[in-house]
Amino acid sequence: MDQHKLYRTIKILSEEKFRSEEMVLAHVLENIIKNEEIAIKGGRIWKLELPSGAYRLIHQSGEMDPISKNFRIRISEYPMFRSLYKKGTIISNETNRYLRKKGIRHYSATGVGEVMQWQGSMLFQYVIAINAEYLKEDMLYALNIIGAALTSALMTRRSATKAKLLEADIDKAREIQQSILPAHELKFGEYDLYGVSVPERVVGGDFFDYLQAKEDKDRLSVVIGDAASKGLSAAAQALYVSGALRMGVEFQTKISTLMSRINDLVNKTFTTEHFISMVLIEFTNSDNGLVFFANAGHSNPILLHVASNEAERLRATGQIVGPFPGERYRTEYAVMKPGDVLLLYTDGIVEASNENKEMFGEHRLIHILRDQKRNTPKVICQAILQEVQIHNRLVDYSDDKTLVIIKRSR
Repeated sequence: MDQHKLYRTIKILSEEKFRSEEMVLAHVLENIIKNEEIAIKGGRIWKLELPSGAYRLIHQSGEMDPISKNFRIRISEYPMFRSLYKKGTIISNETNRYLRKKGIRHYSATGVGEVMQWQGSMLFQYVIAINAEYLKEDMLYALNIIGAALTSALMTRRSATKAKLLEADIDKAREIQQSILPAHELKFGEYDLYGVSVPERVVGGDFFDYLQAKEDKDRLSVVIGDAASKGLSAAAQALYVSGALRMGVEFQTKISTLMSRINDLVNKTFTTEHFISMVLIEFTNSDNGLVFFANAGHSNPILLHVASNEAERLRATGQIVGPFPGERYRTEYAVMKPGDVLLLYTDGIVEASNENKEMFGEHRLIHILRDQKRNTPKVICQAILQEVQIHNRLVDYSDDKTLVIIKRSR
């Protein structure tokens, strides 16, 4: 018998659409019994039940007396089960009185599917047993091919199922993450705001938000943050911190107190390596242009004073969020005059590298701010992202990129 042809035949049979693994195995067994090249009288599929230490009959077919539904055979009474892991297929004489009464004198057993551990032995999740008029040793090759093809098909099926579930989970995570991001544009008193977040993967650890208490329309908080981990883990942190911030702002908690409480929450909830850098800025609806902020180890926001063209950096007022319980954050302030532009960003902007490993850098950001200072926050934001993408276009790896531009319009 052509082994490659047999392998391909089994693979094709097993790739047909069925609701369960058991249905796949039953379908293949039915076709094996019908195959004239393999002289098989009947067959059975047994499934491992670890708690009971037995294999349970889940399917039978062929010219033989039917066996009681869900009939079980104990592993301890069939040493051959323990040998299948190394041999694949075994030919043996039937010893069980009930099965011998059903006409089974000789049988072959072939291990299929996942391998599980039981009392120091490695056992296949399924065993396909067949009986025929004559079971010769040369049938071992064909039966091992069948076992290998079916095992491969089941593993592929499981991988595909896991991939679909993971894809669905990722899509849901992205949907949730996008739902917490605010609208790009916002108008607050004398300030115009525009923000955007571009994850490097489907989901990312960058986030920004516009926060305002329902009972206080004269204050607006803006936060930007970056979780140190990647992918779903980072996204989970971002969601957690964003939710905690919204709750804290709703209670009109002071910036320094809110940052300290968030730090302690992250410290208790996540491991040390899962830290977050973050800047929280508060604007008031007044004419003095005072901007209060706390910077937890984040990239320094850049405040461009339009009159002097000087760039002021809002430096760290405390350590990163998470690893240091009890950390206290100072609240500092800056003054924004009409026309001034404040840029908040994550390190995916300044650390974006080109093919020569040259980072985009803060100096390029300041240059763009000076060049675009007369434009709207949206135009400034788009100009920065465009230049970063051009700089980073020939490099496969990049980080999440998030920007928030705030401009005092009058």
